[in-house]
Amino acid sequence: MKTQVISSHISDVLALFREHGELSRTDVIEISGLSRSTVNQRLTSLHEAGLITPVGGGESTGGRPSSRFAFALDRAVILAADIGASGFTVAVCDLAGTPLREANRTVNVWEGPERVLQDVVDCFEELRGTAIVWGVGVGVPGPVEFKAGRVVNPPIMTGWDRFDIAGWFGSRYRVPVVVENDANARAVAEARLSGSDNLISLKLGTGIGSGLFFNGQIVRGNDGAAGDIGHTRAVLGDEASLLPCQCGNVGCVEAYAGGWALTRDLLALDMEVAGVADIVRLVRQGNIDASRLVRQAGRVLGDAVADLVSILNPAQIVISGQLAECEEVLLSGIRERIYQRTSPLATRNLRLHTSDLGEFVGVTGLALITVDRILDTDSIDATLSSHAGDVPSPGAAAVAGLG
Repeated sequence: MKTQVISSHISDVLALFREHGELSRTDVIEISGLSRSTVNQRLTSLHEAGLITPVGGGESTGGRPSSRFAFALDRAVILAADIGASGFTVAVCDLAGTPLREANRTVNVWEGPERVLQDVVDCFEELRGTAIVWGVGVGVPGPVEFKAGRVVNPPIMTGWDRFDIAGWFGSRYRVPVVVENDANARAVAEARLSGSDNLISLKLGTGIGSGLFFNGQIVRGNDGAAGDIGHTRAVLGDEASLLPCQCGNVGCVEAYAGGWALTRDLLALDMEVAGVADIVRLVRQGNIDASRLVRQAGRVLGDAVADLVSILNPAQIVISGQLAECEEVLLSGIRERIYQRTSPLATRNLRLHTSDLGEFVGVTGLALITVDRILDTDSIDATLSSHAGDVPSPGAAAVAGLG
């Protein structure tokens, strides 16, 4: 195994198990470059905390089989909620981000944070059983001030501006709360589960979001606003016909390619549409007008994404969200513009595709980000201290109400 230069902190040793899976003591020594005595101390501490568990014998050293250990995925659970404009997905996830139980609910985000978040909590309580909760992750379709846990001036979330989402959940669960842009969360899930260090995640629904994951981490920028391509200027020929956007500007990409904009245009053609689900239905039925508008939306998106491809050179562009269900009708427009406007080198190995992770990609990413937070160097001691009296390994059975 390749040696990684890490510190001797317990969090860094645990990260090896999260990344590599089962490891023996010798594996940890070889990968980390740490001394045997330091590794033994850290493994003992992690085992006593219930964060790693023995999984059987390994290679023989000195005539005695070495124990192998694995990250204790069921030590606790993370509650994750991926909130969209017209509904949310909630899940109880293990410490690897895998949903153990999940649910979808229809809700109107314009009803405001108190109503929507209470519905989320009600779902959490239905799902969690007796499992020990170590953190809460919440994704929202708007710009997020990550450190503060607040959404800032979200165009499609009336009444949510600067609402203290983290504080609201924190007062109920008394655990760390992570609030993240929904496209960023999806980017993390896509990158971690595919093993790709460089990708762009597009979340296409009522609005448009993009998450940038490069060199193994989310690109948030200075204040958390990086990747907001929905509110960049669309590439259009006629300045006089710029359409108003819900953010207050004119000519934004979202004003031409967002689900709400497509709904507006189809209503103008006397089509019966109430939202993105109806747009998808019409495209699947082969409706000419709906297909034409969705393909054109793809071209507008492709123009915007082409700039990112030229600047960042991603390995993948992954499309998710309800509008992604239009599949090739949408993708063909995106692909057309990207390949027209970027260099052959930037697209030579580029893979453009819809997500393979299904409807729970958002909650998976949120759980992973939350686990990163509570088990990082700055937080792991506080996490373990707060839960020192917990009975380790409640497992999926506890989540299902069987524990």
